[in-house]
Amino acid sequence: MSGKIDALIIGGGHNGLVCAYYLARAGMKVRILEARNIIGGAAVTEEFHPGFRNSTASYTVSLLQPKIIADMDLEARGYKVIERPKSNFLPLGDGQFLLVGGGLEATQQEIGKFSAKDAERLPAYYEMLETAAVILRDLALKIPPNSSGGAASLLAAIQQGRSFVKLSPLQQHHIVKLFTLSARELLDQWFESDPIKAAFGFDAIVGNYASPDTPGSAYVLLHHVFGEVNGKSGQWGHVVGGMGRITELMAEACSELGVEISLSTAVEEVLVEDDRTDTVRTSTGETVSAEHIIANVGPKLLYDRLIKPAHLPPDFRQMMDGYQCGSGSFRMNLALDGLPDFTDLSGEGDHLKSGIIMAPSLDYMDRAYLDARADGWSRKPVVEMLIPSLVDDSLAPSGKHVASLFCQQFAPILSNGRSWDDERDAAVNAILDVVETHAPGFRQLILGQMALAPLDLERKFGLISGDIFHGRMSLDQLWAARPVIGSASHRCPIKGLYMCGSGTHPGGGVTGAPGHNAANAILRDRSLLGRIFG
Repeated sequence: MSGKIDALIIGGGHNGLVCAYYLARAGMKVRILEARNIIGGAAVTEEFHPGFRNSTASYTVSLLQPKIIADMDLEARGYKVIERPKSNFLPLGDGQFLLVGGGLEATQQEIGKFSAKDAERLPAYYEMLETAAVILRDLALKIPPNSSGGAASLLAAIQQGRSFVKLSPLQQHHIVKLFTLSARELLDQWFESDPIKAAFGFDAIVGNYASPDTPGSAYVLLHHVFGEVNGKSGQWGHVVGGMGRITELMAEACSELGVEISLSTAVEEVLVEDDRTDTVRTSTGETVSAEHIIANVGPKLLYDRLIKPAHLPPDFRQMMDGYQCGSGSFRMNLALDGLPDFTDLSGEGDHLKSGIIMAPSLDYMDRAYLDARADGWSRKPVVEMLIPSLVDDSLAPSGKHVASLFCQQFAPILSNGRSWDDERDAAVNAILDVVETHAPGFRQLILGQMALAPLDLERKFGLISGDIFHGRMSLDQLWAARPVIGSASHRCPIKGLYMCGSGTHPGGGVTGAPGHNAANAILRDRSLLGRIFG
């Protein structure tokens, strides 16, 4: 890139690409440095076994912001999402199962197999969630106020709180519960049957190293339902071409605006002088300078590994020392010789195109977490399976399939000096044992596999402690406190340094919102009014 660089982005994940796009569209010269040899961060599609491709980390879409899809013209470029015909299939054993989705009446009919009362309450529950989701959608593309931002931040806080104040007392009551209660406490107030509580409670522990009994876990449930697919709220789907198709198209949009993308270029240090930075040093010894340095990596990676502690204010260091990371997730990609056959619902059908959740109750999920806390991982983990090749035949040879297994609970860091390098195979066996319980003969279908323990997720994607959200999604690490109080507006305590990743508002998932918001913060700071009032 000839001439001065205005913005240098560390990390080529989807949020970095979104941030680069908006900055370049505003006329800035932007360069992205990506450590891997493929663009996309954790939203990538890779061949993991000869002839078999899959979304190797992030694996399903809902939260990607419609504004970003439109602004980057992704649909015209080839972005296509196939909706799940059913949301989730829960095999329960003894010939019982729950199939959620496909419309309100269909779900009520399924729930009615277990409780007529729960089926009757379902519309009110959905309405409660949607009321809260509307507020999250409204906040998602707004820069949170900083506690130290003076009058401007106070005004922003008031403006962003207006949608909550306009609600009825009952609606406010429900939202407060969503942000503070455990998933079990919340669901117990709505439903009586275990299967439906398991179906909804699963979202509370996805990427959350916690029990459904953990206070605040209800919010993680809400975070997973505020998205949409093809204009349908709360829907999830498969991207044709895998999740890497999203970032490929984003990179295409960025390149058209002149963004330079440098692969296999890891940043080793952010160089700081006099509480300011405009330069990074790469692992090859190259130094790269820009007016703005923007980190699309997690807060723990940025502040613990890329910046020397002496350059950070003591109070900030203390807060970051308490920043919680580690989502307890284990990710597997499997090449299959055929389709699994579930005992509780045999044969091929829409249930195989859904999210297959192997965790029949909240008690099962709680035991999985307690096992992980005691022993490092659950001997009966929570397993979700998706088979994207059923709707996207580009991923596997004819007659073959790929499966994504997203599994909880696995300690981010093992105790007593143990390493996931030594324990990975045992954890894989525990996962496959769970699948075998529901689909006998599954192991015989496996032609090849990729197993990613928390340590592997850190090594491969830079996710510290394997945290898929770049930090726990708890009330103390949300909105104006994400990543910490005083640094929530995407601006860091070092001048010239910004953050645009999932460790900032509104948090994890393939949303693009942190990248969008960080770009807005930078553009405001470059404006005259921003320099005066920002």
